[in-house]
Amino acid sequence: MSEPSTITDPADPRLADYTGLTDVELRRRREPAEGLFIAEGEKVIRRALAAGYRMRSMLLTAKWLDVMADVIAEADAPVHVVEPALAEAVTGYHVHRGALASMERKPLPDAADVLAGARRVAVLEGLVDHTNLGAIFRSAAALGMDAVLLSPDCADPLYRRAVKVSMGAVFAVPYARLDPWPAGLATVRAAGFTLLALTPADNAVDLAGLAPHGLPKAALMLGAEGDGLTPQAIAAAHHPVRIPMAHGIDSLNVGAAAAVVFYAVTTPAS
Repeated sequence: MSEPSTITDPADPRLADYTGLTDVELRRRREPAEGLFIAEGEKVIRRALAAGYRMRSMLLTAKWLDVMADVIAEADAPVHVVEPALAEAVTGYHVHRGALASMERKPLPDAADVLAGARRVAVLEGLVDHTNLGAIFRSAAALGMDAVLLSPDCADPLYRRAVKVSMGAVFAVPYARLDPWPAGLATVRAAGFTLLALTPADNAVDLAGLAPHGLPKAALMLGAEGDGLTPQAIAAAHHPVRIPMAHGIDSLNVGAAAAVVFYAVTTPAS
C-alpha cells in the first residue's frame, strides 16, 4: 500500500508528470518519449490498471481518497493529495473528476502480431483529432472490432483527450502503426484481409451490397475529417465503399461513420 502524501507546492518535482496537460504539442512530444500517459477519472484509471498498465503515480484531491481507497491500497506508486486550486495550477485546467494517474506505456506491437487471429480491423489514415480517435476506439470496442491500425501521422491513442473520450476503450482494443504508409497496407493484404476504403466518391459501391459481415476477414479504412482517405490509400484497397445517405448529405463525422461501418461488418443482415 502507498501512503498518500499531501503536496502544497505546485513546483514540487513529484508533480512533474502532470505539468502543462493542456499544452497539446508539449504533451505529444513528451509523453511517448518518456514512456508515460495520463489517465483521467476513476473509471479510466481502473480500466488502465485492469488492462495491465503500471501506475507511476496518482494525483487526487482529498474528496477522492475514499472513492479510490481500494486502488490506493493496491498501489505500488506514490499517491499525491492536493487542493483543487493546486491541481489546476499544475495541470492548466480545472480537474473536474478530481483524480489523475500517470501510467507507464507498453511497447507497441508490430502490425503483423496485431493482425494474427483478427477478423475485423479498422485502418485509420491521418486522424489527428483526439476526440474523433477516442470515439472510434470506443465504437471499435463496443461493436466487436478486433484491432485498430494507424498510419504514422495519426494522433496518439493514449493522449489524455483520446483516452477520456473513449472511456478507456483504448485499453481494450489492440492497436499498432502501419509504417511505411501506404506501403504497409501490403501487410494487411498478406494477412488475408479484404480492404474496404470508406469514401463518398461516385465510383464507390454501397457497403451493404458487399455483405461485409460475410467476409472472412475485413479491414475498414477511414480517413481524417474533411479530407478523407488519400487517393493512394484508396488505390491500395480492394473496394471503395460508401454509406448510403439521404437528404443530400454526402458524408458523416468520421466517428459516426466508423460506428455505422463497424456494425455493418460485425452484424449479419436481418
